[in-house]
Amino acid sequence: MARLSSRADAPVLEVRGLTVRFGAFQALADVSWQVSAGKILGIIGPNGAGKSTCFMAATNMVAHTGTLWLDGEDASARPAHDLPRAGLRRTFQQNAFFGGMTVLENMEAALLDARPSPLAEAVFLPWREARRRRTIAERARTHLLAYHVPESTHGLLPGELSYGTQRMLSIALAAAPGARAVLLDEPAAGLGGPDMIALRSLLERMRDSGLAVVLIEHHMDLVMAIADEVVVLDLGRMIARGRPAEIQADARVREAYLGRAA
Repeated sequence: MARLSSRADAPVLEVRGLTVRFGAFQALADVSWQVSAGKILGIIGPNGAGKSTCFMAATNMVAHTGTLWLDGEDASARPAHDLPRAGLRRTFQQNAFFGGMTVLENMEAALLDARPSPLAEAVFLPWREARRRRTIAERARTHLLAYHVPESTHGLLPGELSYGTQRMLSIALAAAPGARAVLLDEPAAGLGGPDMIALRSLLERMRDSGLAVVLIEHHMDLVMAIADEVVVLDLGRMIARGRPAEIQADARVREAYLGRAA
């Protein structure tokens, strides 16, 4: 199907009417949102609101109704494992790496996956493949440094990193060249102090580089400071959508966060 629009502000990622049921339980009901290049969309809501389910549906990792559009193309039927190569990447609440590979090797693998080597070239032109591998290694180092993963850690296994650096590595892998939209599931969880400052800088860098970023987060100060638009979920439904100042003033949002505790 043809692209819907070539406008610069056309959404990179758009979901329409996402609905998810687990048996008789409706986890998500008719949720729609979109994010354009160079923008950050925040998704917030109380525990159990359906935020992570929304990410699962938006990456075709769970059965759902509704549609998913990536760069104007209907991607609703694409298998989940095919979406990263198409430019839709995500992180998880729990860091996930190749544990037996170094930090640099993890990054190289992400770059190689985005641009796999032709088999014939690898077999019959080994010198060209060796040069390509050296180029990939240099790009991996440069990318890691840009994402606050120090060079002193590149030879370590991911499990040997501090928790904060693991989070940065997770984001760096998701945002490897070829990414168009990156979904971050609670990247600030467990972070504080300098790591939070580094994370905010990283998110701003991603936006400035032209990525479309969707952020699930419980740290409201972070979301309200950097998001261009915020969607609020409660009990699987979207109850508000707007700019941060509008969300902060919305009585429905205050009720969702505070009403049941009153």
